[in-house]
Amino acid sequence: MAIVKPFRGWRPSPEIVKNLSCLPYDVMNSEEAARMAEGKECSLLRVTRSEIDCEKGIDVHSEIVYQKSVENFRKFKEKGWLVQDGQPQFYIYAQTMNGRTQYGIVGCAACSDYANGVIKKHELTRPDKEDDRMIHININNANIEPVFFSYKAVPEIDKIVKDIVSKPAEYDFIAEDGFGHHFWVITDAAINARIEKLFATKVPCTYVADGHHRTAAAARVGLERQKANPAHTGTEEYNFFMAVHFPDNQLAIIDYNRLVKDLNGLSEEGFLKALGTAFIVEDKGSEIYKPSELHEFSMYLSGKWYRLIAKQGTYNDADPIGVLDVTVLSEHVLDKILGIDDLRTSKRIDFVGGIRGLEELKRRVDSGEMKVAFALFPVSMKQLIDIADSGNIMPPKTTWFEPKLRSGLVIHTLD
Repeated sequence: MAIVKPFRGWRPSPEIVKNLSCLPYDVMNSEEAARMAEGKECSLLRVTRSEIDCEKGIDVHSEIVYQKSVENFRKFKEKGWLVQDGQPQFYIYAQTMNGRTQYGIVGCAACSDYANGVIKKHELTRPDKEDDRMIHININNANIEPVFFSYKAVPEIDKIVKDIVSKPAEYDFIAEDGFGHHFWVITDAAINARIEKLFATKVPCTYVADGHHRTAAAARVGLERQKANPAHTGTEEYNFFMAVHFPDNQLAIIDYNRLVKDLNGLSEEGFLKALGTAFIVEDKGSEIYKPSELHEFSMYLSGKWYRLIAKQGTYNDADPIGVLDVTVLSEHVLDKILGIDDLRTSKRIDFVGGIRGLEELKRRVDSGEMKVAFALFPVSMKQLIDIADSGNIMPPKTTWFEPKLRSGLVIHTLD
């Protein structure tokens, strides 16, 4: 069963929370981070992307940058921009996008749960990105940013959350991205104890939805500190890391689309003919066409949109990986026709989250930067859970969650 525990969070006051909070470190580059933090001395980007307070062009993985992060985090606490709560407690973090709100419980997950598979993953991680986040966690002695988890919904937990969010929120604001962010603090000790017990008795496992590198890094930090501590008891704060746990029935995954730079030496006519082996190809004209169901794709090529319907035999409904549209596209188009056999390393392909719309695909093809674009029907939470439960790993760039969690609403320290 899952271990999810309350903690003493470090939080900003409601007056500064909008300016202090920020998007996750990995959805922007240094220049974008600098623009976002401009005029905001208390922006948490000065901790998560501390290179913006260093010499321009500096290596973001340099010791100077890490030390600047520590210096700025210390400054945030000394100035009272972040103040620690007096008792361990859970928090509720809700996000609103396009009129739909999802409610997550902010609590600490256990490093041991990650090691023993109670926390399930669906993506591979890169050692260099893990190492970077490990350094950041270790040097700041804190999980500055939360990770995004899901669990199979439990009615009693839903009821507790519903009761709490019927009261005014501690934080309630619309960020620059247009999404609403709402935050409640659970101060009742009995409710905190009940939530902890419900996870321990009703939630057999949790799932990493977004933030695989931060999750892996946090778990490694905890396990390394355990080995280094001869007096280790298992109750130390380093054994836990911060996550926002959303019930699976509230989450929706957004499409994650593909752009390719060339047709691998084929003419457009030859390419369309090759597609006919695995797909029914329909010309949809110049109007943007969006897939509406599994095994249906849209393609943009030379000013035209096409509907591609995968033929029987191109997918395997009995295989949690083989049924995925990203698998169908990768095997029957990107690999067999376009010669892209490694999505992680190929320089001929790019990926665009569906939050940017199919207009972005059209723009990049029309500009001549890319030759062809493919839009996919989004993966479902059921597919994600089936893959994680089976121990399989999704192909690269399969899921896109939106809104992204704001960093800075609450922070967990490891002591």
